[in-house]
Amino acid sequence: LIMNVGEQLVADYLQHIKKCQFVGQNLPTSGEQGEIDVVGIDIVKKRIYICEVAIHLETGLQYTKDQHPNNINKFIDKFTRCSNYANNYWKDYEHTFMLWSPIVKSPQKASAHSQVKDVEEIVSTLQQKNIEVIPIINQDFMRCIKELKEYAANTTTELKSPIMRYMQIESKLERHINKTKKII
Repeated sequence: LIMNVGEQLVADYLQHIKKCQFVGQNLPTSGEQGEIDVVGIDIVKKRIYICEVAIHLETGLQYTKDQHPNNINKFIDKFTRCSNYANNYWKDYEHTFMLWSPIVKSPQKASAHSQVKDVEEIVSTLQQKNIEVIPIINQDFMRCIKELKEYAANTTTELKSPIMRYMQIESKLERHINKTKKII
């Protein structure tokens, strides 16, 4: 099984920062085609986090269909299915939907297509369907990575996620090197 690093970051965020007791990736949506990238369940607060993750580093958030941008239709369809899943199986839980994408581009010059505007339209259109989607893009994505790094740096027990363990090793090594420089 090959790890999807973007989905693992989101899963780690839900587990360590949002304190979800159960986190799963690639959950098939029963009765509907497709899957949910990451689901986190906080049984204490009776909240379910349903996350779609799109990691496109060079092109940004860019899905196409027939060689035309298709971000809006793709994510409206995905989150509508996610909402149906949540309403069918998690009626007694508060639903939090998130779209995670580290690089969402806004064109420098006048352009027919803006990924940032796509995200705004996705959020707006889904709001009209009573589906609130929180976009975790650009600076917000970076803020979440920083929160994970801080968590890893301040945790002494071994973290099981390879990404979190890497962050933990990096922070402990930086501290060690900085202490060693002062001694030498």
